[in-house]
Amino acid sequence: MPIVKVNSQNRMKKISNRVRAVSILTFVVLFGGSVAVAQIPASSRPAPTPPPRPIDRRMQGRDDTGPLTTFEEEMRAKRAIKLAEKDHEDNIKRAREIAQIGKELQETLKDKSIVDRGSLKKVERLEKLTKKIRSEAGGEDEEVTIENKPADLCGTVTKIAEASESLSKNVQDTPRQVVSASVIGKANVLLELLKMVRGFVR
Repeated sequence: MPIVKVNSQNRMKKISNRVRAVSILTFVVLFGGSVAVAQIPASSRPAPTPPPRPIDRRMQGRDDTGPLTTFEEEMRAKRAIKLAEKDHEDNIKRAREIAQIGKELQETLKDKSIVDRGSLKKVERLEKLTKKIRSEAGGEDEEVTIENKPADLCGTVTKIAEASESLSKNVQDTPRQVVSASVIGKANVLLELLKMVRGFVR
């Protein structure tokens, strides 16, 4: 019996020593790992995930079909003004040409009784220009009465020259933004006289 007792005590001491050794080893491993992690330089550590960027409120709901910016609106307005100015300049050029052709017809046909081929081309050109000016002014065909209606070619071309000059001056004196009923009326008178002069074509 004493031998058994001694053996049991020896076993208990061995077990106790092993438990202590395992505990110490575990503590060393855990503590040593923590120290090792703490000693890693900051540059070697992975960078933390950056927070999400704030949303730019100005870009929300913005696409190619969205409302125009102030700059875009200004550019469109400037383009529209330039186009309108160009149309007005073209109309003034037509008006000046109308006056010139009217004078040329008067000089060419004042002593004639029929309209020659060259003069007929000028009549056609004058009609085209006059219709364009009337269209730009927003006018259309209207019934016109010619006062003191001429009976011969000379009287007709004289009135054409006068009507051409009057229409040309009216167009040049009318501001770009103004719609002139006077321009439309004078254009229709001139077109009626041009119809009359065609009656002298042979």
